[in-house]
Amino acid sequence: MKIAIIDYGAGNTQSVKYALKRLGCKGVLTSDKEVISSSDRVIFPGVGHASSAMKKLESKGLDLLIPELKQPVLGICLGMQLMCNFSEEGNTNCLKIFDSNVKRFDNSFKVPQIGWNTVFDLKTSLFNSIIENEYMYLIHSYYVPLITDTVATSNYGINYSTAINKNNFTGVQFHPEKSGSKGELVLKNFINN
Repeated sequence: MKIAIIDYGAGNTQSVKYALKRLGCKGVLTSDKEVISSSDRVIFPGVGHASSAMKKLESKGLDLLIPELKQPVLGICLGMQLMCNFSEEGNTNCLKIFDSNVKRFDNSFKVPQIGWNTVFDLKTSLFNSIIENEYMYLIHSYYVPLITDTVATSNYGINYSTAINKNNFTGVQFHPEKSGSKGELVLKNFINN
């Protein structure tokens, strides 16, 4: 199986690559549109600032490619947020795959949220063999509200989307590559389903 990890200078690409290797899979780190388009699975990672990340995607033409992909695509953290319409981080227009705006946690919350948090209301095959209220690792100051495409929820003062799914696109706010055996199971489910 050919797995492309989108390389646009934002992120947690090496840890994703190592997580795939632990699963016996090889991820190819690439910004080549042909390689991405012809892959069986695409992982869209991200750590950083939404505005600069979108500029990097635009400079490589990946902002036009990603929404057109037909194979399963998994956005991680910032990658998930960039698949939405708009982010309050830098007032950034995003990829418009999911009909939602990304919001900043209220000032009454300590941001960023860093550490382990539970995921619940689990839907879709992404969470096969994962129990309700399992812990996943998160680090973020911005969040996707609950929407019709929400397939898992976390709570940080408010309930928010920790996973979203629409057609072949899935996004997770948590870092499966840093969430131990349960996170690896999420990656395995993404690869195998």
